[in-house]
Amino acid sequence: MADRMTDMRSGEVIAVPVAASTVIEAGKMVARNSSGYAVPAADAAGLVVLGKARRHVDNGSGADGDAQVTVRRKAAFKYANSSTNAVTRAHVGTNIYVEDAQTVASSGGTNSIVAGKCIDVESDGVWVEIE
Repeated sequence: MADRMTDMRSGEVIAVPVAASTVIEAGKMVARNSSGYAVPAADAAGLVVLGKARRHVDNGSGADGDAQVTVRRKAAFKYANSSTNAVTRAHVGTNIYVEDAQTVASSGGTNSIVAGKCIDVESDGVWVEIE
């Protein structure tokens, strides 16, 4: 056997190509669609949450992949708590769900898209760990 030089990166910040006709706002949750392109997180079929957008990206007039968004992950971010399906202290340590790109809920909507794990609940929001 021979030694192998293996490349490495942390995975805490990743660049993701943005879907066509899509605008991603800084600070909001980013998901990848079924084609692998970045879109704002939503309760939509086939989405997987990747993390938080580090900056605003406007690919509104572009094709798939014409722009990239940098996404911060492997950290906890504070998002708004749902007024309909509020996250409570009882949800700490459990998966919570995307209501929209800046709001999380205690139960899944139509598509049950997991935002991440609840690590704390405060009066002004929910801390969500996104890996």
